[in-house]
Amino acid sequence: MANRRNFVVLVVEDEPYLRLDTVDLVEEAGFSTVEAANADEAIKILEHRNDIRVVLTDVGLPGSMDGMKLALAIRDRWPPIDLIITSGQLNPNLDDLPLRSRFFAKPYDPMKLVQALTTFVG
Repeated sequence: MANRRNFVVLVVEDEPYLRLDTVDLVEEAGFSTVEAANADEAIKILEHRNDIRVVLTDVGLPGSMDGMKLALAIRDRWPPIDLIITSGQLNPNLDDLPLRSRFFAKPYDPMKLVQALTTFVG
């Protein structure tokens, strides 16, 4: 199994406490994290780093694009990156999700989220 510390997860969440909780959960599971408060920050990070393996994004983001548009942009520009999409408001049609993505309704089960990350490690 790959070393989880070498597996970087970009957490995109505009609510600071939820972002902190998610980062803590991901790091406690052994993964490295990078944080962004919106899609614009996430895109800047992705343009300057080549070690992001998964983007975990909320759908309801402020700014130029929501999390679903961010996920579609990532799938287009950075095809190898896996995606986890979350929302407390929306339950998207699974056919609308980008390839190699998983959706979790909030509040999500932390163990199921960690399981999804673990499946991406391979």
